[in-house]
Amino acid sequence: MVIRAARGGKLTCKGWKQEAALRMLMNSLDPEVAQRPADLVVYGGTEKAARDWPSFHAIVRELETLGNDETLLVDSGKLVEVFRTHEEAPRVLIANANLVGSWMYIGCQGILQGAYETFAAARKYFGGSLAGKLVVSGGMGGVGGAQPLAATMNGATFLGIEVDPERIKRRVKTGYCDYLVTDFNEAVRILRSAVHQQRAVSVGLVGNCAEVLPEMVRRGIVPDLLTDQTSAHDPLNGYLPAGLTVESAAALRAASPEEYRERSMDSIAGQARATLELQQQGARAFDYGNDLGPLLAEGGGPLRWVALSGEASDIAATDAAVRRMFPENEALGRWIGLAGRLVRFQGLPARVCRLGHGERARFAVEINRMVAEGELKAPMVMGRDHLDGGPVALADRPLLDALLNTAAGSSWVSVHNGGGVGMGYSQLAGQVAVADGSEQAGRDVERVMSWEAGLRAP
Repeated sequence: MVIRAARGGKLTCKGWKQEAALRMLMNSLDPEVAQRPADLVVYGGTEKAARDWPSFHAIVRELETLGNDETLLVDSGKLVEVFRTHEEAPRVLIANANLVGSWMYIGCQGILQGAYETFAAARKYFGGSLAGKLVVSGGMGGVGGAQPLAATMNGATFLGIEVDPERIKRRVKTGYCDYLVTDFNEAVRILRSAVHQQRAVSVGLVGNCAEVLPEMVRRGIVPDLLTDQTSAHDPLNGYLPAGLTVESAAALRAASPEEYRERSMDSIAGQARATLELQQQGARAFDYGNDLGPLLAEGGGPLRWVALSGEASDIAATDAAVRRMFPENEALGRWIGLAGRLVRFQGLPARVCRLGHGERARFAVEINRMVAEGELKAPMVMGRDHLDGGPVALADRPLLDALLNTAAGSSWVSVHNGGGVGMGYSQLAGQVAVADGSEQAGRDVERVMSWEAGLRAP
């Protein structure tokens, strides 16, 4: 069964808040977006859009009939109950202990802008340019798959090491990676030529970081930047031990989980040792990209928006709008220009950019105006996961964020694990607002997108 979101300006639900939730739930399972849609897995190895298929279908049925004064509760991917609330209340409230479930996942394009800015921040260590610099990373799944394009957008030469050839094939097919290579020597040949000629080229090498990185140490191949996007936080389901294929790993995981974990931990340790050795030889090594550049500390945060029309022209119109509204932001203009030329949409057309406090609210209001005046073919849905005031955390702030989002009038709100590297030990709150062109939506999106700035601080 192939799941794809509806397109266009015709409602199948009783309101655009419900329609947006339904389309984004389905979009997260689009074959172009999800990691394993048949298993409901969106990304990260185990993170699902719904607990199981009966739960998915039950949620879909309720969204299709949900009233404009009702709220649907979802508990770890399963429908709980529908409550009578009011029109300005969220249509969906989600709490997920072990599932992602915010329904705003848009594939690699969702993390691409953050990865791009991370590498852009790294340019300061290399005289302002990554041209002729080698970037190496492990993992090309739902998050790591954005890194090849993010690196080449910054002018770098990139090597991605991935055990599953199907993931690399997918990145090549969607334009996120240039080459799939199965032989390390062939990868080295392509990379050396590209570095010498300062060409922005990306190579996906089928291999295991626990084996490839030690080989790089032995050969004295030292990258300029070294990071990792493997799911090493989950040694059972997210990491593949050295010496195993995808198929043999699945068999061992089922037959002997403890042995699998032990072998994973041994491989993770080997990868870590090789990383440290390459660092000592001159590589700039960093974890996950979040420690490079004060992106959140500067007051900016990622905003993603999705065209429910399914029309690329709607994203082009909003691209033009954001550049028109913030002409002084050269980095924003450069990103939007690159994204418009190089990023292929996955599922419903979407865009992500980084805007500061107050800027998000202004842009959200402008999008709502564009919908109202027919400049866009259908409503837009806008969302944020890693909120500036309470990013992925162990404390209570994500819960407070979710409560505040509810009070502010979000279209739907979620509290869930951090996903990716955060699964199992961190939480975040997600907010979504739908710009349907109505006066009420204009007030809602302005309030929802501006509350993070706060009114007063102690």
